[in-house]
Amino acid sequence: MATTLPVPIEFELPKRWRAAPPDEVGAPGAAFIALHSRPDAGFTANITIDGEYRPDSVTLPEIADGSVARLRETGASVVLTDRREMGSAEAPGLLQKLAVSTTEGGTLRDVVQTQVYLSLLDVAEPRSRVVIRLVLTCTHAQYREILGDFEEFVRTVRPRTGTEQ
Repeated sequence: MATTLPVPIEFELPKRWRAAPPDEVGAPGAAFIALHSRPDAGFTANITIDGEYRPDSVTLPEIADGSVARLRETGASVVLTDRREMGSAEAPGLLQKLAVSTTEGGTLRDVVQTQVYLSLLDVAEPRSRVVIRLVLTCTHAQYREILGDFEEFVRTVRPRTGTEQ
């Protein structure tokens, strides 16, 4: 079952991307998923969003390490190829790039996954921290073409401040 985010956010999808129901496309742990309009070699690039309250003192690199470990638990081969901190002290973030080899439906898939972690603090209660994870997964052949879309998307993500639905 699709999850919900602990805080509402808003964002804009780049052209060539469309929202899809997470449960229907095999991403039940995601709160949101978008699919690219052009599959490559039978694989559809996707952007997923999930998140959780993190009132603990676990750092963003430790949270990112946990994501790598969970991927490996699925039997995937995962290599961390890049990791860097981003954002500011008030709105810290982390970006990591992974090379992932996994078997999907009997087919070996080599994909690239770029994960962005955004830490959001409740101004009224600073110990109430939410970490939102934005993930781009695509083939190596698509990566250069699609990365700009993902970067554009990440720039638009922000907490929703209004009461609109």
